[in-house]
Amino acid sequence: MHALPEILTRGERARLFPVLAETSKEGRTLSIVLACMENVDEFGKALIADLGIKCGARSKLETYTEVVCKRGGDRTVRPDGLLVLKTGTKTWTALVEAKIGNAELTAEQIESYIEVAKLNGVDAVITISNQFAPLPTHHPVTINVASLRNVALLHWSWMYILTQAKLQINNGEITDADQRSILIEMVRFLLHPSAGVKGFDQMPQAWTQLVGMIQTGGSVSSKLNEAQEVVGAWHQELQDLSFILSRQIDKDIDLKIPRAHIKDPSARLKSDLQLLADERCLKATFVIPNAVAPLEVVADLRTRSVFASMKLEAPGDRQSTKARLNWLLRQLQKSNTEGIHVRFFWPGRTPFTQHPLSILREQPEIADIPGKVVATFEVLMARDLGSKFAQRKNFIIEFERTVSDFYEQVGQHLKAWQAPPPKVKLDPDDESASTAVSEVQVQSVAATDPSSDGETNIHMSVLVTVGRDDAPALAGDQECSDVVDQLASNNYGQEPREIESSEETAIADNQWSYRNFDQE
Repeated sequence: MHALPEILTRGERARLFPVLAETSKEGRTLSIVLACMENVDEFGKALIADLGIKCGARSKLETYTEVVCKRGGDRTVRPDGLLVLKTGTKTWTALVEAKIGNAELTAEQIESYIEVAKLNGVDAVITISNQFAPLPTHHPVTINVASLRNVALLHWSWMYILTQAKLQINNGEITDADQRSILIEMVRFLLHPSAGVKGFDQMPQAWTQLVGMIQTGGSVSSKLNEAQEVVGAWHQELQDLSFILSRQIDKDIDLKIPRAHIKDPSARLKSDLQLLADERCLKATFVIPNAVAPLEVVADLRTRSVFASMKLEAPGDRQSTKARLNWLLRQLQKSNTEGIHVRFFWPGRTPFTQHPLSILREQPEIADIPGKVVATFEVLMARDLGSKFAQRKNFIIEFERTVSDFYEQVGQHLKAWQAPPPKVKLDPDDESASTAVSEVQVQSVAATDPSSDGETNIHMSVLVTVGRDDAPALAGDQECSDVVDQLASNNYGQEPREIESSEETAIADNQWSYRNFDQE
């Protein structure tokens, strides 16, 4: 038998297989999760560390359910659980209150637990529910700040716990085979409807009212109750969406939140309320590890449309808009063009231009502006939701689908341009040190493509010879690519059209053949 912590008069160690009444779904779900936190070392410590609590290799976590504190304040208040983290001589404790299904936390209930925590010298109160917060230190329920002296108020959503578990499993972070099996079963349990765990699945009723108000020309004030309710729901949906994306790509995806908003959650609410009042839209940014750029999302209440986009700098080593565009189009050659557009941002005060990806593939020259070379691209997916936009559940379904589709079709394929490394400046009189391209042979070969119904196409073969036999890689990788791009920019009778990515074949130690142009 384990001795109870001094602050408890009654309590049970959290169990993986709790024996509880059929009606105690909440207690069952919490017991299983807390037991996994205690028994799966990496999982429990990762959750605790995310609260900002130091949790080292020698730290030991104990978890309890059905607890009764010695000093109970209001005797009807009974927390669902207790966490005890021991590190050497130091001990950190937290009361736990959990809700499942549609049950929501209330300010009155939370303040009662805070009072119990103060009376018993407990460091924190952790709430767990299907409500969402952008950070564990932010709370979905507004609490009187004065009541939080000496006690930290923290929050996890069930989806956050589920996502962290799946990431640890998929990324191989659980080294012990038995502990890994335990965590896999916990995930399986939480995904079952009987566990009462669910994502954010609908906007509040105020959403339909607010969309209708804007559609009929009504003004929106940042102090409007409906606006505040909508922005609060938008924040919860964004956090849930970050978990969905994290599970899809097995990487932690975070919302980009300004430092001032991290310190003061109310500042974030005020900022988005003002944006809604001024521009009639809601915006957010997701940070994806190793992606070319942050993923920007917009819900436009005026046009009833949703957008997802990424920006990337045009390659500086291409001298024309068409060559720079071809660099981008090669990255998007596998993308479904439906709803995808490319914006061109030009130097100076020239406004951006925009063209559908489907048209740019067939007519890349339409993007040209005489005397200008594009500086930045923005690839975006736009979807007009029509009547679905105002529907509380359908908006969430379509918004999440749009963002997921955009990353699948566009985001995961984009790569940033990187300037080539500087070359060694060699003595031009030393012929043995020359690595320049010494010969470029352009051959036009007529051939009949069996798939073209007898139509004869001209396939252009580019043979590049390097001046020095022992240094083929220098010229083959970069300089040959430049030659091919130059061919794409010049007219050889007719404009060459790239039909697939460059196929590079080593002909000899110092020669490469590029066959990637089809001249019709």
